[in-house]
Amino acid sequence: MKRAAILAVSTALGLALAGPSLAAPAKAASAAPAAAWKAPRNAMGQPDLAGNWTNATLTPLIRNPKYGAQLVMPPDAVKAEESEMARQFAEGNKPTDPNAGVQQGVEKNVRPEFAAAGGDVGGYNIGWLDPGSQVMRVGGEPRTSLITTSDGRPPKRRDGAPAPAGFRNGLGSFDSYETRSLGERCILGFGRNAGPPMFPNGFYNNNYQIVQTPTYVAIDVEMVHDIRIVRLNAQHRTDGVRPWMGDSVGHYEGDTLVVETTNIPEQQNFFGSWKNLKVTERFTRVAPNRLLYQFTIDDPSLWEKPWGGEYEFSTLKGELYEYACHEGNYALPGMLAGARNQEKEAAEAAAKAAAPPAAAPSKGKKGA
Repeated sequence: MKRAAILAVSTALGLALAGPSLAAPAKAASAAPAAAWKAPRNAMGQPDLAGNWTNATLTPLIRNPKYGAQLVMPPDAVKAEESEMARQFAEGNKPTDPNAGVQQGVEKNVRPEFAAAGGDVGGYNIGWLDPGSQVMRVGGEPRTSLITTSDGRPPKRRDGAPAPAGFRNGLGSFDSYETRSLGERCILGFGRNAGPPMFPNGFYNNNYQIVQTPTYVAIDVEMVHDIRIVRLNAQHRTDGVRPWMGDSVGHYEGDTLVVETTNIPEQQNFFGSWKNLKVTERFTRVAPNRLLYQFTIDDPSLWEKPWGGEYEFSTLKGELYEYACHEGNYALPGMLAGARNQEKEAAEAAAKAAAPPAAAPSKGKKGA
């Protein structure tokens, strides 16, 4: 069986890419929800957002340049994208030939945003993956990107603003557990599943459960068992502490939950922004099986005006179970010990090479 080259981390969503753009407000791109449907209320009188949801999709965060300023994907492109994924699923779920051996890199039609993650680096059959099977629809419109700026990319940064550090995945660094990635250490999922802002990782486990109480909203993020706590009608903390997912406070505006997050840590920077970053998210139930998610990025020190994007969660068929992530934690002692052993061997070899050559033994006179 062919090995599907579909492995995506945050770069697979296009996080490592950047380019000039004019920002466009996230909310302006949304199609209006159908007036005939009324969002339900829960027992507390809040708009009912509770339940199990998924944001798995074929649509990338950053728009493929071939679409230019097209926010809505043409019908023929939608058909091609979804047909190709259906073909890959059909091919990848065939029984494996035990005599075929390992075939690396045989899938030639890897989507560009997946190739950004390094291509065929995972070795997973696609039967184990759930990157999504459909292009994202918002208000029924198929989208070319989750970002809704004019070209589907982050806007141009202010003159003099420091360049983004890029995606720090920890590969090749074995100095300390602190230099390894948060995903590998099972602290936060790879990609930005937990956010904010929250995005699918293009790989698997893009599932969520939302629970509402009178004073909190909890978002259980499957990848990797993260719980986002949104404090309702509260004030942001002022003690300088930056929780892993920032400090989120929320309130309801009609049928919409509005969440504002600040105090985001540097390791969770978004295109290099973290210190002055404010992320505003809006969750609106627009259909029995659809939850509109809009995000706005605001950092005046990096961008001239706010920008953002949107997509729609769909209902998850099934329950959300614990994702017990421990691989990196178990492997770290071996990885770091191996690196220390390599350093020791290299130091010994260098010392041996630098040592002066031993003097040759003197030859005595032959006896009579």
